[in-house]
Amino acid sequence: MSIWKRIVRGVGGMTLDGPLGALLSGIAEQAVDRLRGIAGEAADGTKQVAFTIGVIALGAKMAKADGQVTHDEVEAFKQVFQIAPEDMKNVAKVFNLARRDVAGYEAYAGQIASLFEPASQVLEDLLHGLFHIAKADNVVHPAELDYLRRVSAIFGFDEGGFARIREYHLGPDQADPYTILGIAHDTDDDEVRRTWRRLIRENHPDRAIANGLPQDFVDLANAKLAAINDAYDRIARQRGLN
Repeated sequence: MSIWKRIVRGVGGMTLDGPLGALLSGIAEQAVDRLRGIAGEAADGTKQVAFTIGVIALGAKMAKADGQVTHDEVEAFKQVFQIAPEDMKNVAKVFNLARRDVAGYEAYAGQIASLFEPASQVLEDLLHGLFHIAKADNVVHPAELDYLRRVSAIFGFDEGGFARIREYHLGPDQADPYTILGIAHDTDDDEVRRTWRRLIRENHPDRAIANGLPQDFVDLANAKLAAINDAYDRIARQRGLN
């Protein structure tokens, strides 16, 4: 069953507290189909449902961060999360309710952060998705950048970690490859190689699959892996590394 349909139906027997639980309850009340009792999915699906609701909520708040939600930002959300046409109506319910909800994005971000280790790869991939939405209108508004920085801190990233993530989104001609790898310009060759190999392991799409995340985040992991390899290749060419 589609994760979006499970969200709207409420997943029978699932216990989800906090702001995401309140958002889920609001969505379930709006649903025409209130079927529950999906056998065997409640225990295994709670984390994925909570994460997916939180992703939509943060995406909605991201789009609104500069004071307005543009068509480009909504389209960017659809690109990042690759919503099937048959699921669009259900996702729109979540997006619009989260956009109007009085709860601040900090509450959503905090509950998502509690599902994973601080500064984990899953949380980093989510930040990349939010950056994509912020860039949709070809400019990252100061209010959007402040939003991203605050969410990053809630997720457990320090300022250096946030700078590294932000660097991915400047494009290959502007981004500093050393910042992308999270290393200094005077890092020795062996450490450059070790860092690159570690990042490849940590960002492999199989990790997103193992965490049970939607396909959208597997795709984000693939894009990030490409950026890491591009950064290493640029450094290797500069230094004449094999």
